[in-house]
Amino acid sequence: MISVISVVKLIGDKRGIPVTLAILDLQTPAGQAGLKDRLDRLRMTAAADSEAARTVAGIVADVRAHGDEAVVRYMRQWTDPQFSAARIRVGPEELDRALQQLDKDLRGAIERAIAQVRAYQEHILPKPTAPVRIGGAELGLRWSAVPSVGLNVPGGAAVLFSTLIMLAVPAIVAGVKPENIAVVNPPPTRKGEQKDGPSDISPIVMATCRLLGISKLYRIGGAQAIAALAFGTASVPKVEMIAGPGNIYSQLAKQQVAGVVGGDGGFYGPSEVLVIADESASARRVAADLIAQAEHDPGKCFLVSWDRAVLESILAEVERQLPARRRIEAIRKALANESIVALVKDRAQAVELGNELAAEHVNLAVAAKDMSWWLERIVHGGEFFLGDTTPVAAGDYYAGPSHCLPTGTTARFASGISVYTFLKRSGTVQYPGATMPRQAIDDIARLAEAEGLDGHAESARVRG
Repeated sequence: MISVISVVKLIGDKRGIPVTLAILDLQTPAGQAGLKDRLDRLRMTAAADSEAARTVAGIVADVRAHGDEAVVRYMRQWTDPQFSAARIRVGPEELDRALQQLDKDLRGAIERAIAQVRAYQEHILPKPTAPVRIGGAELGLRWSAVPSVGLNVPGGAAVLFSTLIMLAVPAIVAGVKPENIAVVNPPPTRKGEQKDGPSDISPIVMATCRLLGISKLYRIGGAQAIAALAFGTASVPKVEMIAGPGNIYSQLAKQQVAGVVGGDGGFYGPSEVLVIADESASARRVAADLIAQAEHDPGKCFLVSWDRAVLESILAEVERQLPARRRIEAIRKALANESIVALVKDRAQAVELGNELAAEHVNLAVAAKDMSWWLERIVHGGEFFLGDTTPVAAGDYYAGPSHCLPTGTTARFASGISVYTFLKRSGTVQYPGATMPRQAIDDIARLAEAEGLDGHAESARVRG
């Protein structure tokens, strides 16, 4: 059966708005059907929906043909009716002013977050590998950074300067020069034909660019920003690679310009968290993590346990904490429409469901003595948070691994942003002697002739 906990809270104007969460019992047909519906919708978030794909294709073609003119047109249509080409680039004096006016304590926190992320990315940076001699050849591997990158930092209701850190620091550690990094970040969407001055991006984003040494910041977003970075316009430089999260339109745009420019290899869409909780989990801590994720717009929360009492305790705690949150309306919608609370048969079924969800964030709120058991079995996830003492927010802002992670079950085959994203690798081959080894020549020639390529065969023989 599906057990529904529905509680009415007084929200905003004191109207009663229900907050509904359903426990899906996966041992029942109704529970299985409810889970299937949610999983189908989750997978579609990363699918190239035909209507959205056609819309994006039109935008990309328009920006490629008309540059700034098309970018401005789409920014006026969807973001700011008063947008103009003069507003596209953020001037250096604006960046300087934003840094000068940045709150001292906030600046310290940002600088420490940058240092923390930098230390982790430097730790995982691939080290030079000594050549190996095989069959008379010296074989090596060399790493090099992409020459230039465009970073997509979403706008909207939240000021995501943390995303700028999580994208830029791995790129810089990889070897991308800050002066070759272009950041796109749209101003908040305006309502109607407002006349009270232009909409603008956050000065915290501007100040963070300065702290990172980045001078190219552009007030644009969506598919039009991705296209501008891919093809270049009068105001926006063409880059060699584009990376970053965003809505379905920007993610589809990244796919459609792939080949013209490099991509980050992931679908970084609507944010999500999976919490697997046992009887040792703190309901208060788990509930706080679920609410934190749900305040994204939208945010997706997946809560799994084989103990109904654990689920009910956590859901009751969610209801207790919810009225204190500012973004209660977004949280309410995410919990009611985007989230899953699953009662599974046992730990084995929890593992099976966890790997099927392949969530962006996986919080294992289980006993420490069992942690290795879970990590050996749950193999799909963007980032793992071990124990209920570890908040997902630590990964969002501070810990070190980037918070730009695969969503929509794509962690089955994709990884998050890291220093590796911005690196290219090339093999090296050298036969250091005056001639190649006879065995290598004979083998290469035989293999080439078997494919009918006698020119390849002769190119080896002349080295003998």
